[in-house]
Amino acid sequence: MPEFDPLPAPGKLTFKLVYYGPAQSGKTTNLMRLHDELAPSLKGDLMTMETQGDRTLYFDLLPLGFHAPSGLLIKFRVFTVPGQVQHDGTRKAVLSRTDGIVFVADSQRNQTVNNGESFQNLTDNVARVGLDLAKMPLAVQFNKRDLGDVLSEEEIKARWGAAPWPVSFAAAINGVGVAASFADLLHETYRRYGDEYRLANEHGLSEADFVGSAMGLLGTCS
Repeated sequence: MPEFDPLPAPGKLTFKLVYYGPAQSGKTTNLMRLHDELAPSLKGDLMTMETQGDRTLYFDLLPLGFHAPSGLLIKFRVFTVPGQVQHDGTRKAVLSRTDGIVFVADSQRNQTVNNGESFQNLTDNVARVGLDLAKMPLAVQFNKRDLGDVLSEEEIKARWGAAPWPVSFAAAINGVGVAASFADLLHETYRRYGDEYRLANEHGLSEADFVGSAMGLLGTCS
């Protein structure tokens, strides 16, 4: 559930968004690319922890925000989780009170099992922290399209086509697809919470305005 602060009127609405996926799939790279594209005045501290064999960002990140026509301040707190198995406790802690998730999969053919295990871990951990994945805004990104021996887009769509979540493709190291995946999650977030928080009727914020205003804080990442 987004964090809503009604004081001072008309208040502030903060969404917690999490990048999840197997170790070294590109979660941290996604956030670093987003952070690079923010104007200096909008950047918060990008806090990185190096763990053995993995890099993770798991504190308050990218505190970007914008105002709805009503004056309501919309903010986003963006996190990643460590992908390695031994950090499962940290993953659960970061998932607590999450409002939306980007699942970052590795497109390399030899990572198919790891992707599946990580998504099952996501499903399990979402339930363990009292959330419902069926109601959770979720976007799936297949990253590392710049590498060799990757699953084709047709293969991925055949496997994920029946899923209810948007699927996109990225080469985050080059910035390709990073913004598109973030936009997918923003659309899903608005569809989940827009009516509940009367974003259109009370605050004059349509889905297009919600996504466009957030994406407008970013610069040139593709």
